[in-house]
Parts: sequence; C-alpha cells; structure tokens
Amino acid sequence: MVVFRSDPCGIFCILLTYGAVFYADYVVTVQIVMPTMSNSLWGAFNAVLFNVILTMMLASHLRAVLSDPGVVPLPKTNLDFSDLHSGSRSPIHQSGHDWTVCARCETYRPPRAHHCRICRRCIRRMDHHCPWINNCVGEYNQKYFLQFIIYVGIASVHAIVLVAVAWLGDCDGCQLDEHSKQTMLMHCIILVIESLLFGIFVVAIMVDQLTAIWTDETAVEQVQRRGPHRPLKSKMALLQEVFGRGSLAFWLLPCHSPPKEIEPHDDYTV
Repeated sequence: MVVFRSDPCGIFCILLTYGAVFYADYVVTVQIVMPTMSNSLWGAFNAVLFNVILTMMLASHLRAVLSDPGVVPLPKTNLDFSDLHSGSRSPIHQSGHDWTVCARCETYRPPRAHHCRICRRCIRRMDHHCPWINNCVGEYNQKYFLQFIIYVGIASVHAIVLVAVAWLGDCDGCQLDEHSKQTMLMHCIILVIESLLFGIFVVAIMVDQLTAIWTDETAVEQVQRRGPHRPLKSKMALLQEVFGRGSLAFWLLPCHSPPKEIEPHDDYTV
C-alpha cells in the first residue's frame, strides 16, 4: 500500500533532502572534479562513484518514503468492542497472541504495533515517525531507512575527502582564474558544512537504530519500558529480521525486500 502523506513538515524535509543531494552532486561534479581532476581517470572514477552512491541513496529513500511501513489493515466490517467495556476478555486475548485494541483506529492490532498520530494508523513494530521520509519507520521499511542513512554517511565522507584532495593535492593541469577559485572555495565550504551536519546527524541515528535492533526494542517500546529488557536472539538474527535472511550482499540493495511474516489474525477472523 503506497500512501504519500500530506504532512507539511514531512514534505519540507523531503524537499530539503533532495535539494541538498542535488546541490552536493553539482558541487562535486562541476566545481571539484571537472576543474581539478578532469585530466585523470581518478576524476572520472570519483565522479561515477559519487553518483552511484547518490543513486543508491535516492533509491533507498524513495523505498522508505513510498513503502508500507506495516500499516495494520482496518477491518472490512465494524467490530463489536462491548466486551471490553463489560470487563470480559476479547477473543484475541483469549487466543494467547496478546493482540490489543486501538481506541483511535477502533480495530485489533498485533503485538508490538503502535498508533501513529501523524499517519493516523497503527504500524507494526513502529520505531518512530520520521519527517525526513514523511513516513513511519516500521517493520516493513526499516531496512530502506537504514540503507538511506548509511548512504548519506558514505556520501558525506566521500564529499569531504574530495574537497580535501582538490585543495591540498597538486593540480598542475588546472586553469582557474581568481573568480573561479573564489566560487569554488565558497561552494566547497558550503558542501563541507552540509556534509558534516548530515554526517553527524545520520551517525547518531544509525547508532540509535542499531541499538534498537540489537536490544530488540523499538524507540516507542523503550519509552514504555518499565524494567530491564534482554533480547532472546543473537545480534545477527535480529539484523536478519530487518535486512532479510538472504546473502549479506543484498543488505544494501534497496531492490531486495526482506521477507514478511503474516500474522495469524491479519484477516480478522476472530
């Protein structure tokens, strides 16, 4: 289910993200590689590599934006919740699957699902709602979100390295006048600042996401936690739940979807 949310903050963050990406590509290609590295294969290699990284970044970002994060489907017919008001146990709880009732959606939801006030739906294994993808980070799109922040970090490091090489390395074949050098310097300073800000930001998010995966506890669950929590699975098994159980080579490819496990009550036959 592809749903683009009309949240103003999310739309602004997406536009800011794409503006920063295209600006970085312009500076690296036009202001750094072409004036200082055009006479060597090193320049062509870095231009192609940087654009490949950006392509993978944008592909994973689009998958995170447009993918279903794990929206719990609404029932086709109205459900009767009178048993909850009377104090009796619902059929879901009696079955032992620990399903709960969302008062906002007025439907049953599986374990570890939480309601998002922005999406206005319950999301399976919801970690948080991220304005940078204008979507929730949940069970079905967490992989793409992680891929996106990984590629942002790689692109940030690569951009800073290229700026350093351009200004500290020898450039015998460069033919830049004073105005061109000043323009290049201005763009490089802006690019370094942008790369540092986004790089530090995604590193913090990456640490938070990996911690959540390895502790088998989403950000929402960490807030709600009332006691110590110890995961019963290994770190590799927990990573495989997010990235899939295929080859590690597919973990950074946004075209390979992780397997989805069907909950026993997806059809609401209770």
